[in-house]
Amino acid sequence: MSMIETNARLVMAPEILGLEARGEFRDAAVALIGELPEKGTLVVDFAGTRRIDSAGLGALMLVQRRAAERNIKVVLRRLRDEFRYLLVLTKLDDLFEIEPK
Repeated sequence: MSMIETNARLVMAPEILGLEARGEFRDAAVALIGELPEKGTLVVDFAGTRRIDSAGLGALMLVQRRAAERNIKVVLRRLRDEFRYLLVLTKLDDLFEIEPK
C-alpha cells in the first residue's frame, strides 16, 4: 500500500445529502477520520449526489470540524457547480479543499 493510500480515505456522499441521510453520512465520515493518521486526507466524493440541503451542509461542517481537530484535510471531489456556488453563498468554501473539475 502506498503512502497516499494509507494517508487518505474516501467516503461517498449520498444521492440526497439532507435530513434523512445526514446521520449515516456523518457517522461514516467521522469513522474514517478516526482511521486516519494526523495530517491525513478525507475525500468526500459527490459523483452521485443530486441535492444538498441545510442539514447536509451542517453534516459537512461537523465532519470538517472533527477533521480539523485531528489536523486532517477534507477534500471535496466531483462537486457540481451548483454545490460549489452553495458553498460560496454560505461562506463555507474556505473550510474545504475543492478538487478542480
